[in-house]
Amino acid sequence: MAAALIDAYPYGYGDDDLIVLKKPNGEIIEAVEVRTEDTVYLVKISKSLSNFIANFEENIEKELSQDESQEMVKQMDEDSMESNDFEADSSSEEENQF
Repeated sequence: MAAALIDAYPYGYGDDDLIVLKKPNGEIIEAVEVRTEDTVYLVKISKSLSNFIANFEENIEKELSQDESQEMVKQMDEDSMESNDFEADSSSEEENQF
C-alpha cells in the first residue's frame, strides 16, 4: 500500500488531493485516494503517515544501496576466487613439468 501511495503522489499530496470526511461523532478525517487495478482506497492522513512517507523513500534508497554493496562484495569475492583458482592451476602445472 505504501508503494501505491508513493506512486500515486510521487511529489507529495496537496490540499486539492485531500478528501475531508466527518465521522458521526464529529471528528474530521482527511484522506487521499489511492487506486489499484481493482480497488479504490481512502488512506487517512496523519502525522505518522506523513513521517512514514517521508522516511519510506530514504529507507528504500538505503536498502537498494545496501543490496548494491552486497552484490559488489559478492562479485569481488567471486572474482577473487577465480583469480586464486587460476594461480593454483598454474603452479600445479609448473610442478608437473619438473
